[in-house]
Amino acid sequence: MSKYSQITKFLHYFLENEVNKTGFENVVIGLSGGLDSAVVAVLAQEVFKDKLLCVKMPSNYSSQSSLDDADELCCDFNLRSEIASIESMLKAYEKINPNMDNLRKGNFSSRMRMATLFDISARENALVLGTSNKSELMLGYGTLYGDLASAVNPIGDLYKSEVYDLAKYLGVSKSIISKAPSADLWDGQSDEDDLGYTYEQLDEAMKLYVEDRLTKEEIIESGVDRDMLEMIIDRIFRNHFKRKMPVIAKLTSRTINHDFNYPRDIRL
Repeated sequence: MSKYSQITKFLHYFLENEVNKTGFENVVIGLSGGLDSAVVAVLAQEVFKDKLLCVKMPSNYSSQSSLDDADELCCDFNLRSEIASIESMLKAYEKINPNMDNLRKGNFSSRMRMATLFDISARENALVLGTSNKSELMLGYGTLYGDLASAVNPIGDLYKSEVYDLAKYLGVSKSIISKAPSADLWDGQSDEDDLGYTYEQLDEAMKLYVEDRLTKEEIIESGVDRDMLEMIIDRIFRNHFKRKMPVIAKLTSRTINHDFNYPRDIRL
C-alpha cells in the first residue's frame, strides 16, 4: 500500500469518526477552487456523500479561474454545492473604510467567508471542515477566526508539498494542482509572493526544524538559506497564539483549558 493510499484511508476514518462522535452527520466546507479545499472536499465526499455541502463564496477579488476550477471539481466528483457571495458585504465595508490596505481587506474577506460558512453550518446542522495545511499553520499564514476556524481539520498535519502529492493521488484536476497558490484575497495576491519563498523551499526547512528537531546551525550547514530559516523560526513562534485557544485568567479552583479539561466528545 502506497504512502498516500494509507494516508487517504486514515483520513477517511478520521473524518467519519471525529464527525460522528460529536453527534453530527452533515459537514460543510468552503470551496475556493484552490488546492487545499479541493483535497478536503474530495476526501469528505468519499465519507459523507450527499451529507457534504461545498460552499463557494466569491468576492469582487475572486479570479474567474478559481470559480471555474471549483465548478470543475464539483462536476468531476459529483459534489453538492451552492454559491454564497460575500461581494456585497465586502463592498459595503470598504465603502465606510476606504483606506483599508490589502492585509485588512484580506482578513476581513476571510472572516466574512467563515461567518457565512458557520451560518450555513447552523442551517444545515453541520460541522465545518478546515482546510489549513501544516505549512500555513506553522507559519501563521492564515486569519484568526477566518480560514483558520473549523471544527475538524483533516490536512492540518500535512505540509503543503504533501497536499500536492495527495491531490495527485486523489485525482484532483491538473488545473488546480498546477496553478500558483492564492487565497484570492485581493487582486494579484499570491501565497508564495507574500512569504518570499516557494512552499517546496519552506517545507524542506520546516521538516528539518519541526520534525527532525535539528538546530538552526545544523540546518544551515545542510544548505538551507539562513535568512529563510530565520524567517521561518520567527513566524513559527510569533504566530503560536493562532494555534491555541484564548487564554483564560485563572480565578477559581477549576478553570477551562487549565484544569477543567475533557475530550471534545465527552458524554454523561
